[in-house]
Amino acid sequence: MSLPPSLGRRRTGGSPAGRALAFALRIARALFVSQYALMLEFRAEILLWALSGLLPLLMFSLWRGAPAGAAAGISSQAFARYFLAAFVVRQFTVVWVVYAFEEDNLLGRLSPLLLQPLPLVWRYAAAHLAEQATRLPFVVVMVALFFLAVPEAAWIPSPTRLLLALLAAHLGFWLNFLLQHAITMLCFWSERASALERFLFMPYLFLSGMLAPLDLYPEAVRRFALLTPFPSMLYLPAQLASGAPVDAVAGFRTVALWMAVLIPLNLWLWRAGVRRYAAMGG
Repeated sequence: MSLPPSLGRRRTGGSPAGRALAFALRIARALFVSQYALMLEFRAEILLWALSGLLPLLMFSLWRGAPAGAAAGISSQAFARYFLAAFVVRQFTVVWVVYAFEEDNLLGRLSPLLLQPLPLVWRYAAAHLAEQATRLPFVVVMVALFFLAVPEAAWIPSPTRLLLALLAAHLGFWLNFLLQHAITMLCFWSERASALERFLFMPYLFLSGMLAPLDLYPEAVRRFALLTPFPSMLYLPAQLASGAPVDAVAGFRTVALWMAVLIPLNLWLWRAGVRRYAAMGG
């Protein structure tokens, strides 16, 4: 006896779009679980990575008593909250896909990965998210220690600010991932594309707000910085989390514009790179 069409769709998982979404979610979950198990094996190294990201807290110690902050109306407490938020945001927006891809390419692991039916970017994205989950306990401990050392920095963001900050940090991570992934695709033409990424770190360092809040920059420099993708990776979520004034609408609009540029650029570079890799006998 045949089932009614509606029951048949339920038993097979619903509409084709629903089945495709469920299948993609199962793949994403399996990738994340496998990558998280792998990252746990390197938790000591990840702790060192977390400790290497203390630059915002070191900058707080420099700006804490600086007269420039007082002249701009930024108190010591505001500095503490901003740089702590910047430290946390930096921990969860760091991207290293170019180094992983370059290593896979140089060691001959790229060809087997390209033969798999799963897009290679999924594997690297899952590895980054798993590394963030492994890093989380270390960051919590370091934040608690900072609160003990600097009690004036202790605060709880409002629910709205917290949600906006989490959204901004997550979008900042993906923006950084897309930017570095575009550089990563140059590995199909060069064996040392990571050198270009290291060169790109310099404008990120100065324009992201890691060294100082952008409010302390000259107006012309601040306006230029806000046109680049770098403040969206750190300054915007840090300002939202610390409770400082920031134009969130303009910040999210900048994120959307840069993603609209980087997504098609990544797709074009990926297709061109794979064609060249295949033509070269990879």
